[in-house]
Amino acid sequence: MEKYDVIFIGSGHSCWHGALILKAQGKKVALVEKDLLGGTCTNYGCDAKILLDSPIELKEALGRYQNIGLAKQAELDWSALMQYKKGYIGMMPGALDGLFKQFGFDVLRGSATFVDEHTISVGDQKYSADYFVIGTGQTYVPLDIPGKEHFKDSRDFLSLDVLPERLTFVGAGIIGMEFASICLALGKKVDIVDLADRALAQYPAKYVDEVVKKMKALGANFLFGRHVSSLEKKGEGEYVLKTQEGDEIESNYVLVAVGRKANAEGMNLEGLGIEYSARGIKVDDHLRTAVKNIYASGDVVDKQIPKLTPTAEFESNYIALDILLPGVLKKKISYPVVPNLVFTLPRIGQVGVSVDEAKKLGYRVEEVEFGKTMAWMNKNDLGEHLTFVLNAKNELVGAAVLSDQAGEYLDILTIIINQKLKAKDLAGMIFSFPTTTYGLISSLVPLMLKK
Repeated sequence: MEKYDVIFIGSGHSCWHGALILKAQGKKVALVEKDLLGGTCTNYGCDAKILLDSPIELKEALGRYQNIGLAKQAELDWSALMQYKKGYIGMMPGALDGLFKQFGFDVLRGSATFVDEHTISVGDQKYSADYFVIGTGQTYVPLDIPGKEHFKDSRDFLSLDVLPERLTFVGAGIIGMEFASICLALGKKVDIVDLADRALAQYPAKYVDEVVKKMKALGANFLFGRHVSSLEKKGEGEYVLKTQEGDEIESNYVLVAVGRKANAEGMNLEGLGIEYSARGIKVDDHLRTAVKNIYASGDVVDKQIPKLTPTAEFESNYIALDILLPGVLKKKISYPVVPNLVFTLPRIGQVGVSVDEAKKLGYRVEEVEFGKTMAWMNKNDLGEHLTFVLNAKNELVGAAVLSDQAGEYLDILTIIINQKLKAKDLAGMIFSFPTTTYGLISSLVPLMLKK
């Protein structure tokens, strides 16, 4: 039986970043993977989505210059774009295999099952380790209703060779709203059904309302407060989605995005006394399970912090250091502020203290109609809007953004919040000009000086 210092169950961002740190310190490391190397984000999620989304974002930006410099609107070929995506993403598992070999990781192919706290079986082989890290992520949860076999999920959508003319999205959360935005930008008919009374409930209502308004103008039909009751197949590529409220929605494609559950079953965790649910594996403030040499990382963890690729990577790095640092040097995990970004068109982003939290805490909330004042440098994005949250010390503690460039803004704002930078710190720096980030800082500094 082969012995390792640390075995990671999974090969995505929640695993391989920490494995790299451990290997660099001379540890013998292995990754267990039953699917494609790199996990969900690399193969079925973020990376694939951004490859498909970026040209559509560019088309949106070009549209803002229609008749003020551009005579024709850009056209997109979904099928050609999909072939590009499949070719590029399809290379990633092989590239990672070569990279992992270069790093010196062993890759054990198959599903891992715990025999005891220091032993797993993968296929007909057993392996032992001083430590294990479970980074198996989450999986799609279908609605348990008649016709559920006809539902599609995000993996299916991100591999569609031909985009259907009429699509229905069950769920107005991040996945549903992002994919619906793509389809609307390509001129497709879209219905969005949700049990809640609004879309993207965890994001600022003012910004969500603007996105919904734009989507409606493009032809989206929103049905809130609906209980989906069945999905009936009428013919090839012809479906009818029914609700308890009496709606009958005809569609060529129905995608469900109402939640995901942790991939924690089938590893015999219960046999070791490790507690888990659909929300994830229970861990302590060192990301250790009830069995202290077995950690969990990433989306498989039951946690309040956002389940994102960057937080998975952060946790993976933390676990590696927690294993390496002895005794009193060990510190419980402490998360910095985490930026959240929804890839709708326009993007919605937020970081730190939210607008709703700010009102409860008595913090100052400042809104800036950035698009109207900075149109000459922000690619004519007239609807661009910023919200800043400042505490009693005039420190930036939170922000929200409505903009196609929200991601770039959030990264700058995240640094300012995490480093507790003050107006004098920012005023003492020189930024490139004319850029949107220069405009961002120029808008923020006066507000930080406001009495």
